[in-house]
Amino acid sequence: MKEIIKNHWTALSDAVQVVRNMGLRYVIFRCWYEFQRRTGILKYRFPASTDHKATIALADWRNLPVNFFFPGRPAVSSPSLNQLDYPSLAKRVKALQNNQILFFGTTFYKVEGWLTNPETGFRYDKLKHWTEVSDFSSAAGDIKFVWEKSRFTFLYDLIRYDYHFGKDQSETVFATIESWIQDNPVNCGPNWRCSQEITLRVLNWTFALQYYKNSDTLTQSVFDRIINSIDSQMRHVAANIDFSRIAVRNNHALTETLGLYLVGLLYPFLEESADWKRNGKEWFEGEIAYQIYEDGTFLQFSMNYHRVVVQLLTWAMQLAHLNHEFWDPVIYDRARKSLQFLYACQDMTSGQLPNYGHNDGALFFPLSECHFRDFRPQLLALANILGEELDYKAGQWEEESRWLGISPVQTGKPLLLQNESPTYVFPRGGYYILQDKNSRTFLRCGSYQNRPFQSDNLHLDIWVNGENILRDAGTFKYNTEKRWTDYFSGTASHNTVMLGGYDQMRKGKRFIWYDWIKKSQGYWKTGNGESVFEGWFEGFKHLGENIIHRRRVTKPEGVFHWIVDDWIENAPSEILMNQIWHPSESFFERFYIRAFLKCGKEIPFVKTEGWYAPAYGCKIRAHRIVFNTTERYIRIEIGLKSKTEIKDAHFIDTSVFS
Repeated sequence: MKEIIKNHWTALSDAVQVVRNMGLRYVIFRCWYEFQRRTGILKYRFPASTDHKATIALADWRNLPVNFFFPGRPAVSSPSLNQLDYPSLAKRVKALQNNQILFFGTTFYKVEGWLTNPETGFRYDKLKHWTEVSDFSSAAGDIKFVWEKSRFTFLYDLIRYDYHFGKDQSETVFATIESWIQDNPVNCGPNWRCSQEITLRVLNWTFALQYYKNSDTLTQSVFDRIINSIDSQMRHVAANIDFSRIAVRNNHALTETLGLYLVGLLYPFLEESADWKRNGKEWFEGEIAYQIYEDGTFLQFSMNYHRVVVQLLTWAMQLAHLNHEFWDPVIYDRARKSLQFLYACQDMTSGQLPNYGHNDGALFFPLSECHFRDFRPQLLALANILGEELDYKAGQWEEESRWLGISPVQTGKPLLLQNESPTYVFPRGGYYILQDKNSRTFLRCGSYQNRPFQSDNLHLDIWVNGENILRDAGTFKYNTEKRWTDYFSGTASHNTVMLGGYDQMRKGKRFIWYDWIKKSQGYWKTGNGESVFEGWFEGFKHLGENIIHRRRVTKPEGVFHWIVDDWIENAPSEILMNQIWHPSESFFERFYIRAFLKCGKEIPFVKTEGWYAPAYGCKIRAHRIVFNTTERYIRIEIGLKSKTEIKDAHFIDTSVFS
């Protein structure tokens, strides 16, 4: 009986937390939305057929006074590539001919049709209403593996291949789009389940339509089918926009509201285009002001999702400007501050950022040959449109700007980030960065006013000469076994401290966390030839009151050497303090890591099972070491090995980590 009462009390307490954290408006909307879904009201609001017919003569559309990034094939001011120098683009296009699609920027999957999950082989019913399709089904597997092909990002490979190698791909492009329309009836099947996916599909189709607008392959009948599908899809987005704006309120809302504006702008002949354009503009401005904090950090606490926002901002500003329209000043302010933040976090050798926060493989508009993790194409395009100069020099990352019709910037002004101090602080988001002698030291120390996604406070990332020597384990998947979602979203996969096997916050179902961290503080001190970070947060509320984790990171100037001091206050004495590290594969060839108690006694590390997810849907066994103690203090030293140690490094047995 006591156990039943305890469970009921916990459930009630959790419900109260949800209301307090998410707000009453959110809770009421979710309840009403679920009522509509279960009673069939949503099926009535989103009928599985449509009488709407959007028509305009193809010749009239071609002559609309609407400007796109380019006037059509092949009017793109980008230098043609040498096929022998860029074999990966040709390889991807050849794979497409065999129904092989590059998923999440890393892995090829053979995909037949539009409704089959290539991982599980599960095939969705194309006649089932989208409200009856589950996002989380163990039988179907991760629905993102179905959405990925239907997002149509592969069109950019076909178009770029067409442009650079002079091989017309219009027939393939339009046949593929028509195939999707045939196999995905209006408001039925998994590909109508997510309004963000719908919006991206429409924007990517739009890019293809504009590129091939003067092609003989684009006939009136082909054009009519595509335009009618675009109209039906955007009607769905407009009718369901409150779900993203109230219940989700992250990059989904940004994508959908901008999509409404852009479709209204580029397709002014559609019946509802004026309303979409007006509302989309207002909503997008409001969402940017809310979601991008005043210091340029993003409420999803994710580098990859922040890049999504960067691409959306770039499209928003460039297409508006080309059509003689402008945004509220908040758009330009948050765009510039986002650029400053991400540029501060970026490793200049590789162009990569920490694999920090949720990373679902999203790269909406891939317009270069740069690696998926390389942010230079997107940051450079945004910088160019804002009139800011980045120290990237010449490279493949310039291609995206050219496709978007954005001229390179050479202002002669000081570069975007040119501080006297090597440290950068973004207090609203809780990010602390040190740039020093080809190294980046990255820490997160923050509290939450918006929904947390991972339990990772005081995580430490270190980069040396382009290598992420101490790294975040990544994301893996959203719909997978509980042990994997718990590991990759929890404290265990980050370079920080756990108490026993407990996360810093309490995990709920799917993306829900309880006991949000509300108190934290951090700062840098620089002087006497070193930089010192001091930070703390109050967490582990499910273990007791006023438990505080403090971390100090000391780095001498110009030396690849770090000292990390961790201590815990007010924790239960019987629970172990576990300090966790995720070194790169080559870490032990050149670097050492040693741990000491307060008395100076050295602590041996414990080898535990470790995993690393370099991209969505992919995980590999990896180094993971833990130093543990019943005491409440650990000091770590990280540095380069001596020349003798490096010479003999091949004798080190790292097999225990694999």
